[in-house]
Amino acid sequence: MKVKLQHVAHARSGDKGDTSNIAVYAYVPAFYPLLKEQLTADKLKAFYKGAIKGPVTRYEVDNLHAMNFVAQGALGGGVSRSLCLDNYGKACRLRFLVLKLRCLTPCVHLCVGNICY
Repeated sequence: MKVKLQHVAHARSGDKGDTSNIAVYAYVPAFYPLLKEQLTADKLKAFYKGAIKGPVTRYEVDNLHAMNFVAQGALGGGVSRSLCLDNYGKACRLRFLVLKLRCLTPCVHLCVGNICY
């Protein structure tokens, strides 16, 4: 079974210059191992298909059941240099939340909001 990331986690994002960061937080602790297994720095970079020119680093924050991805060279030079208005860091999380994950046993038995797995 596959589920969209938005059904197992929420995200925040921002930018500074040409660097974007996306923080992903599991809705419930049982979803965090799924996120750690399937959300890698390489997967995030591949998801944005060439838009990220620099390295992506993943920082794990286990006590918050969260990860923070820092993507360098992700914003076409930064807000003041880019003509691509949809590329700014604040919008990066919205697109990432549609990424599909393989849902393992913990997802099948839990409900988040109105969505049950």
